[in-house]
Parts: sequence; C-alpha cells; structure tokens
Amino acid sequence: MKVKYGLKNCYYALATIGSDGTATYGSPVRLPGAVSLTMDPAGEQTNFYADDSVYFSVGGANGYTGTLEIAMIPDAFRESCLGETKQDGVYIETGVGSSQSFALLFEFQSDENAIKHVLYNVTASRPSITGQTKGETVEVQTDTLTLTASTVFNAALNKDIVKARVADDQAAAYSSWYTTVYQPVVSA
Repeated sequence: MKVKYGLKNCYYALATIGSDGTATYGSPVRLPGAVSLTMDPAGEQTNFYADDSVYFSVGGANGYTGTLEIAMIPDAFRESCLGETKQDGVYIETGVGSSQSFALLFEFQSDENAIKHVLYNVTASRPSITGQTKGETVEVQTDTLTLTASTVFNAALNKDIVKARVADDQAAAYSSWYTTVYQPVVSA
C-alpha cells in the first residue's frame, strides 16, 4: 500500500467493561455520515538520562483523543452512548452526563485494500450545538463528537490494548470486521 484516503463504514459497539478491566461488546451499529476523523496519541515519551545520553526510554501509550465529524448524530447513538433519554418522543439531556464506553470501527480506502480499524474503549463528550441561517445557497452543517480512546485489558494477550487494524483481505477478521468487534487471541 502506498496511500490512504476516504473515511467510511463507521460503526460503534457498546462496551461493557468488567471488574478485571476486560471488555465485552454488543453488535456493531452503523454510524452513518462520516466526514472526518482525527485521533492524536495521548501520553508522552519519558527519557531517563545517564552517562550523558538517553539511558532508558519508555513511551506513554495512553490512548488517543480527537474528533469525529459526522453529518448528524443519530438519535440511537445519543441514547446509547451519550446518555440522553427519550420520553414521549422527546430526547432529554440531563445534568448528569453518563457517557457509555463503546468500540469505534471505521476504515480508510487505500490503493489496494481498505484499512479497517477498531478503537476498543471510546467515550464521547456532548457535542456543541451549532447552526447558521440559510443564505442564497445551502451549506450543510455537521456535528462533531469529541472522543477519548483509552486502553482496555485483553486477557488473552495479558496486556492493555487501545486499537487494532487490518489491511490484509485474506485475514480471517477482514470480512467479518463489522459483524463483531475483533478481539486478539493468543497465537499458536
């Protein structure tokens, strides 16, 4: 592969984080209208100096923070991930935020195969309320979710994990990427 372009096929799967830090996931649900995704690494590189040079270095892989811009946040996502409640057909946001963890699945096109990703432990902050009047032309307004992707414990690997990706269309997980959340297993 030489290049990537085009964000599409965004899905979310509700996560239940167990007392041991592992996660189980519901079935992925389509999150239509993906416009852009930017996720920046969280955590810093820590260097220990001795003998006038870097003697030991450790990376702080604390997940990612960023934004997902979509055409319009679906009501089902507002209910299940942002904690809004529905009463008599009206969605209500309460003063007590209750963001639900979820896995975020998505893909980028490439010159060969799609590159499919999953972020395992994501929470979304309430979006801003924005809009503007219509002028001579209609300018579509989008919604932006602020996301935090944290680590989650994977018992099979006995490690914290943040994300996974696959670009090999011959890999077993490639064709079923959006039917279940891929979980690493111990390889033989």
